[in-house]
Amino acid sequence: MSGRFKTELDEAGLIALARRLAAGLGDGGVIHLRGDLGAGKTTFARALLGALGVGARIKSPTYSLIESYEANGLSIHHLDLYRIAAADELEFLGLSDLAAGRFLLLAEWPERGGDALPAPDLIVHLEHAGPRRRLRLDPRTARGASWLGILSGQELA
Repeated sequence: MSGRFKTELDEAGLIALARRLAAGLGDGGVIHLRGDLGAGKTTFARALLGALGVGARIKSPTYSLIESYEANGLSIHHLDLYRIAAADELEFLGLSDLAAGRFLLLAEWPERGGDALPAPDLIVHLEHAGPRRRLRLDPRTARGASWLGILSGQELA
């Protein structure tokens, strides 16, 4: 699917972009967050979740693997798969049950989940660029491409 979005931004810009993107996620979907340690995946996820109306303390799922929330009729599941060694370790999470109805799944380190994870609508690539972050949004479905339309023409950095 074409229509990639690329930019370089500081932490405030990353948060602003995540908040803008949240405006189109009311029907849910799947977002994979890729990048090295400290690249901003959790910062992005927290900003997105906050903008979606998650009012609870937004915890990093680094040790629990998954944190789940409800906001505006949407079931939201934030996964951090950094600590798993193999995709079959995800069996106990019941991902097929989580991916039902109106849901949003945010997966950090999705490459560790392999085929156990649902296919993404959007892949968010983050990498270090000095004090800033290089961000690329790669839509994989029509839904993901429609989310990028929200960002068209907006100054983000």
